[in-house]
Amino acid sequence: MNINEILKKEFNLRDEQINNTIALIDDGNTIPFIARYRKEMTGEMSDVVLRDFYDKLVYLRNLQSRKEDVVRIIEEQGKLTDEIKINVEKANTLQEVEDIYAPYKQKKRTRATIAKEKGLEELALLILNSNVENLDIEASKYIDEEKEVKSAEEAIKGAKDIIAEMISEDAKIRKYIREFALRDGMVTTKNSKEEKSVYDMYYDYSEAVKTIAPHRALAINRGEKEEFLKVKIEINNEKVINYIINEYVNNSNFKNKSEIVNTIEDAYKRLIFPSIEREIRNHLTEIAQERAISVFGQNIKSLLLQPPVKDKVVMGFDPAFRTGCKIAVVDKNGKLLDTTTVYPTEPQNNVEGAKKTLKALIKTHNIDIIAIGNGTASRESEKFVSDMIKEIDSDVQYIIVSEAGASVYSASQLASEEHPDINVSIRGAISIARRLQDPLAELVKIDPKSIGVGQYQHDLNQKRLEGVLGGVVEDSVNSVGVNLNTASYSLLEHIAGISKTIAKNIIVYREENGDFTSRAQLKKVKRLGPQAFTQCAGFMRILDAKNPLDNTGVHPETYDISKKMLEMIGYSLKDIENRKIEDIDSKVSEIGIKELSEKLDVGVVTLKDIISEIKKPGRDPREEGIKPILRTDVLKIDDIQEGMILKGTVRNVVDFGAFIDIGIKNDGLVHKSQMSKSFVKDPMTIVTIGDIVDVKVIGVDMSKQRVALSMKI
Repeated sequence: MNINEILKKEFNLRDEQINNTIALIDDGNTIPFIARYRKEMTGEMSDVVLRDFYDKLVYLRNLQSRKEDVVRIIEEQGKLTDEIKINVEKANTLQEVEDIYAPYKQKKRTRATIAKEKGLEELALLILNSNVENLDIEASKYIDEEKEVKSAEEAIKGAKDIIAEMISEDAKIRKYIREFALRDGMVTTKNSKEEKSVYDMYYDYSEAVKTIAPHRALAINRGEKEEFLKVKIEINNEKVINYIINEYVNNSNFKNKSEIVNTIEDAYKRLIFPSIEREIRNHLTEIAQERAISVFGQNIKSLLLQPPVKDKVVMGFDPAFRTGCKIAVVDKNGKLLDTTTVYPTEPQNNVEGAKKTLKALIKTHNIDIIAIGNGTASRESEKFVSDMIKEIDSDVQYIIVSEAGASVYSASQLASEEHPDINVSIRGAISIARRLQDPLAELVKIDPKSIGVGQYQHDLNQKRLEGVLGGVVEDSVNSVGVNLNTASYSLLEHIAGISKTIAKNIIVYREENGDFTSRAQLKKVKRLGPQAFTQCAGFMRILDAKNPLDNTGVHPETYDISKKMLEMIGYSLKDIENRKIEDIDSKVSEIGIKELSEKLDVGVVTLKDIISEIKKPGRDPREEGIKPILRTDVLKIDDIQEGMILKGTVRNVVDFGAFIDIGIKNDGLVHKSQMSKSFVKDPMTIVTIGDIVDVKVIGVDMSKQRVALSMKI
């Protein structure tokens, strides 16, 4: 099995890229580090491709290991043949390997194993491989009272059980049926309860296995789990049985045809098809889960990388009814200034008292923006805030912010460490305010599964989901970088090469020694060794560092090259600090990037990255994104009419479309058929979370409080 050749073909890469990337991974380098600082070696593979590459590499290595185990186990049984070795070697999936291994696997007691214990295996092989003239006479030879074979009929029955199991474990047969079911099978669903539910559309439904959409597969699974649906895979049984008959009936055993055919039918209905049906269902579930996990990951990344709202004093407004709305004011750096609770909503309805309290806070702290959580009582609170803003002589705006996971954060150990003297209920308001100021820094404190921008996340393989989302968070944090002197340990622990323990050690070092003035000081942090330093240093930023390169994405390993490059084009490090390098591109072009790279003995790609970072020290790539919509007035669903053109914010993207916040209680839905005039297979190719889009209202369902939208304006 040539793993490199398989990777080369699947990822369309050169041998050099494959070898270098595998070597980098095996040397313990992190994906963000490889993606950012080893572009020359990988051929500029992105972090997304590198993670797919890594997953495939692990799978292939596990496959190779399993192949070796299977060959060894079969050899230990004394049953290994050249044919088995060749078939194992040719297998491309773990499923194929397990099919080959099935006949040699230690089994629980089955009808076949019991028949073998009775000495009937020889009779089974005789029926399967010979033209027996008189089967009853032949079978009577195996009557044995001690072994509880009391008649020829019982002997034949036991032999047929052995044959049925042999056929059911035939790797070739199983592969044919599996591929046939995947190609021509149908998923059919019927209702198992006579009551309305969200699964109504599946009460009498069928769709080809090969075309069923991932989100429908997951919906069907959930409907079955909740006992609303009965689900089956249907294929042309007659065609499959005829295929097996043609494989097992020939001239040498034709006289036994009726017994063999009868056994094949039994094997198919009792053993093979139920097993294949489970495999197909598992296959569809795995595909659907991978897709859902991918959607979740892409949504999380979009959410994490939303542009920060900097230099604004923010009031976090966590809405509620009975228990009151929790308020937290944070300064421009996210430091908590004030807290309170107001009761403008039912049942208290103390609107005037709440206005008086909040107006005083706005005046005292010069609040710029009110961030309102989007949970229970959100739109009632929005109406209250909108009315209040009209009454004050101050340029205050508001925005609806996703509060998903805020309650999880509030009750966490991290929240109690950050705000030990603040009530749990108030912590959510602090989180809401801060996630507007810096979504990345605040959302990394929350388990990504709790952020709620996926589909069917509770039905997914949680270990796999956790692994993928962890990678997404790591890639997002490293793509932005962190301020080494202000970052929390929850942010630092996502930096390449930094564990939770090292992250806490960085905070301890900072508290004991004051702010970092250079990246080199990281080497003094407990347990942060040379390998960890290499991985993390380029992603750390120090705003007022002695060396201005410490506030860029330039890695310390290329500092000397960077200094030489600056000297060659007439600059110094001081010019970076004083932002006097506006014409660096023209000076580089005078020499030529290729010639410059040769003189510096560095790759062109690396040199381009160095120049890009030097041009914008302290650059935050998120600032180039679309800024959120700030509002001063509110809409109700009663205000919405068909034909209206509105501006909205994408809140969630799923396989069938996108949910858009247009300023009313419930987000409107743009189905993927309404996203473009051309066919849209994947909504994520059209929009991402945080996008600001123009939409047209094409339907209003007052009874369900739903609004249908279109982007085809």
